[in-house]
Amino acid sequence: MNTDIQEKELRPMSGGLMLLVLLIGSAAGLAAVICGAVLASVGETAGVFMVVAGLLALLICPILMAGLKIVKPNEARVFTLFGKYYGTVKKSGFYYVNPFATSFSPAYNAAYSAAQAKSKELAAEGKTGTVSVGVGKGISLKTQTLDNRRQKVNDVLGNPIIIGAVVIWHVENPTLAAFAVENYQEFLNIQTDSTIRNIARLYPYDIFDDDDDDDGVKEKTLRSSAIEIADMMREELQKRVISAGLAIEEVRITHLAYAEEIAAAMLQRQQAVAIIAARQKIVDGAVGMVKMAIDRLNEDDVVVLDEERKAAMVSNLLVVLCGNKDAQPIVNSGSIY
Repeated sequence: MNTDIQEKELRPMSGGLMLLVLLIGSAAGLAAVICGAVLASVGETAGVFMVVAGLLALLICPILMAGLKIVKPNEARVFTLFGKYYGTVKKSGFYYVNPFATSFSPAYNAAYSAAQAKSKELAAEGKTGTVSVGVGKGISLKTQTLDNRRQKVNDVLGNPIIIGAVVIWHVENPTLAAFAVENYQEFLNIQTDSTIRNIARLYPYDIFDDDDDDDGVKEKTLRSSAIEIADMMREELQKRVISAGLAIEEVRITHLAYAEEIAAAMLQRQQAVAIIAARQKIVDGAVGMVKMAIDRLNEDDVVVLDEERKAAMVSNLLVVLCGNKDAQPIVNSGSIY
């Protein structure tokens, strides 16, 4: 990509002052024509020169007025002169530049082409009317938001997922945005799709156990490390679009879910993992309670149990503590042996 164009910031003269000069020149030209006509009518030769000079002034002043340009706040204008880059005006105000310099804006050109195509469609259908462009010739420097559409991606485990993101960006170098790419907005949209897809492929959607890695750090996942992965997307996207003069402020993941074809199966798997984890906690707690009960009975000499009856007691307590339903006790009013 050609990024050899160096931005040249113009410092044009005040448009208000030049407008006043052109108005005075037009008025003077009109006065010269009238006075010259009067003098020429009485045979004065100078009257002819005054008429010619006045006509030239009336002809030149309107042409020079084409150089009056308005730059809105948070907007830049990139000018070309006879097919070559002329300069960029970033500060808002009313200015006067070379009257033959024209503003170049990819967004305006794209909107103008779309308006022409729409007008041709209306003409083909036998309808009349004009289609407005609706886009100025300046390049906006405002912070903008790109809502990336949801797309289906396979994570690192091969599971299809649906992911969507929003990109907050602005034009940092309007000259590169105008000349480095054909349409910087479309360029950003395509690069965003590619970046989100490539980063999402490097990580699993989720992990189904609580085991840590050897260094004690959990593996990053799209669900649990969304902020960190979004930062990686921002850095990667910035590298891709910096040549187009764009700055990426933030990338946020707005939608993340399994694809419909595996969503039900993955939900069952998550439920199974949750049930297993809950059961593990219950068993750990039950074993501790049984051990505490046996130790207390032995310490206080409440009852002396042999190994066989200890095993029976442990089995019964585990069934009571780990069961899904309330236990139905059987009262033994006789001997325990």
